[in-house]
Amino acid sequence: MHFNIRTLSLALLLQITFYLQAYPQHLPHSIPEKEGVDSKGILDFVNATRTSKTEFHSFMLVRHGKVIADGWWNPYAPDLRHTLYSCSKSFTATAIGFAINEQKLALDSKVISFFPDQVPPTISPNLAQLTVKDALIMADGQDPEPGYVSADTNWVKGFLAAPVVHKPGSVFLYNSLGTYMLSAIIQKVTGQTVLQYLTPRLFKPLGIKNIDWETDLKGISTGGWGLRLKTEDMAKFAQLFLQKGKWEGKQILPLGWAEEASTAKIIQHPDMPQEKRAASDWEQGYGYQMWRSKNNAYRGDGAFGQYMIVMPDQDAVIAITAETSDMQEEIDLVWKYILPAMHPDKLSENKVAAAQLKKALKELALPPLTKQVSGLAAEINGKSYTLANDQSKISNISFKFSGNGNCQISLRGDTADYSLSFGAGSWLSGSTNKPGPSLTARAKEIRNMLVPAKVFGSYSWIDDHHLALTLRYIESPHTEKFICEFAGDGITIRQTNSVEKGKEVVYKGKKE
Repeated sequence: MHFNIRTLSLALLLQITFYLQAYPQHLPHSIPEKEGVDSKGILDFVNATRTSKTEFHSFMLVRHGKVIADGWWNPYAPDLRHTLYSCSKSFTATAIGFAINEQKLALDSKVISFFPDQVPPTISPNLAQLTVKDALIMADGQDPEPGYVSADTNWVKGFLAAPVVHKPGSVFLYNSLGTYMLSAIIQKVTGQTVLQYLTPRLFKPLGIKNIDWETDLKGISTGGWGLRLKTEDMAKFAQLFLQKGKWEGKQILPLGWAEEASTAKIIQHPDMPQEKRAASDWEQGYGYQMWRSKNNAYRGDGAFGQYMIVMPDQDAVIAITAETSDMQEEIDLVWKYILPAMHPDKLSENKVAAAQLKKALKELALPPLTKQVSGLAAEINGKSYTLANDQSKISNISFKFSGNGNCQISLRGDTADYSLSFGAGSWLSGSTNKPGPSLTARAKEIRNMLVPAKVFGSYSWIDDHHLALTLRYIESPHTEKFICEFAGDGITIRQTNSVEKGKEVVYKGKKE
């Protein structure tokens, strides 16, 4: 048999073209005024982020299906994933929607029916009544939320053993383990993790790839947290819901699921005064693992400021990654600046504001530490210090300063050694197997997919005896900081991170 190489190449090209058309890799772009948005409003939003309590990492604004503004605060970048925390819940709920459509379960399916071998010896009436829908709307009836994941390796059994004190479906209580149970149910009825199950049904049609999802020790996706994907992927997911489940003319989500999942099914605090409720984006009602918001919007959101906001009245979505302790302040910037910038019709060109916006987006950055030098660098270069600390297994630290001024520190532990690099007045990229700070760090899970973690480091001398080191875990919201104080042959290290604010771990040591 003979092959014509030109014919073969043409066939391959057609295959690639078909794949790109079937699974578009990127959202189309436009300019704000063409889509009825004032560039100045977006610019005002960007300018407001500079004085916000929120540390923004990225955002993408989509109007009428087109990206009209996006930006990443250097060293964050478009090709980097970002830990979603509870934005993961909206994806788990979507898997439930697919499974219902495929008749693998129903909204009124009883949770205990999927795990007959995991139920407690005595099944309470409330536990017996608990349904998939109850878990979807955060009305599992448990109070408080089970918090055993750091001690128990069988999360399903632990969840079912927790007292169900309220009638299921009657009282809202945020319950991440309830979402984990939805993930476990998906795996039970499909034989696949939520990630595997969603890949051909959701991720591939939207052109979402290079993602991962943490699992428990039994290999079940954590469901309520642990998904990592890119900012544009978040925007695509929100846009899919805005389009009522349609993508490129094809119905991706089960018909009607987007509307069903995004409407309020339960009110968080029905006795709260209306004036107080109106001021909060956490008191507008809750759907299927989605929050209702002010301004007739709805969203998926995750701890420390991860947002996928859908605004049906404006035919717009915005995705944001960030780190903040005040998520209301963060979303209020959207309502204050982005929302009023949107108009029903096209706007006249605003060259000045458009140019200013383009420049501002290009210059977005989280500044590294200011470059400062000290003669002590030469003295400690190549030196090691033995450390003592009851809270940590790190037993040694050493310093190395290169000719270009970069600093490398090496940490020795009982089971692993870590090398971390820091730029002088700049961000220096690297990777490490050192576990980074995380809200779910104490949960007993499989995190192999998180290492090696991508990091960026920067350092500065505060004075002749104090060295500051900042390490960003760039595919998470979080940062670790070290202040090293040198006195004679001794060293004192104060370690903090952006998850456990107010907590400081202190190491003391001596030069070897």
